[in-house]
Amino acid sequence: MNIHPTAIVEDGVQLGAGCVIHPYAVVKRGTVLGEGVAVHPFAVVGGDPNFLKFDPATVSGTRIGAGTVIREHASINRSIYAGKDTVVGARCFLMANAHVGHDCTVGNDVVFATNVMLGGHVDVGDFTFLGGGAGVHQFCRIGEGVMVAGLARITQDLASFLLVAERNEVSGLNLIGLKRRGVAREAIAELKDGYRAVFVGGDPRKLAAARLAAGVRSAEARRFLEFFAGGKRGFARPALGGAASEDVE
Repeated sequence: MNIHPTAIVEDGVQLGAGCVIHPYAVVKRGTVLGEGVAVHPFAVVGGDPNFLKFDPATVSGTRIGAGTVIREHASINRSIYAGKDTVVGARCFLMANAHVGHDCTVGNDVVFATNVMLGGHVDVGDFTFLGGGAGVHQFCRIGEGVMVAGLARITQDLASFLLVAERNEVSGLNLIGLKRRGVAREAIAELKDGYRAVFVGGDPRKLAAARLAAGVRSAEARRFLEFFAGGKRGFARPALGGAASEDVE
């Protein structure tokens, strides 16, 4: 464990073995850092949430998984609820000025490029990448393996394995990401079928997804289709005429 003399680590913080707290970093009370977490200069982990009615006396926390890197000026806010945590998973990389709002849940192996902004209560799945300056509205869900372009504005749910840009605009499946992770060809074929059924078939998305989910074999296609069973903010979809993107051919 390496804590620089100018860093601030408040009472009650739990640090795993091998953590590095760089100069002028701040780790607030109620924070738990897994093994090998690095907090870079001027980052603030576990700060009070951006919530006007928040009572600072609330006992809540922040949990960061092993091996996660939090770069300069990034901020992760603690939960607004007593006994609850904001969670960032293992092996994540939060670049400079990234912000994770209160009560977010971020999965493992997630990358946030510089200036990414998550509102409160956002869920982000494993292996997802958000490009620089992307902003996500509170209470949105982002599935597994999604790639979001820089400067995107996300106000709706993003199903797993999609490519998304601009304002909630789906442009296809994240095929490169799937192949890099070694996802089987058969699973990718089922994902393509699921994508077309949900976005091109003409039936309501939830109905089309539920109908197809019963017959798929791959876990990836099942996760994609089952995503449509939940959520409250509606689903991002391809722009008019964009459903037959080359990214699903």
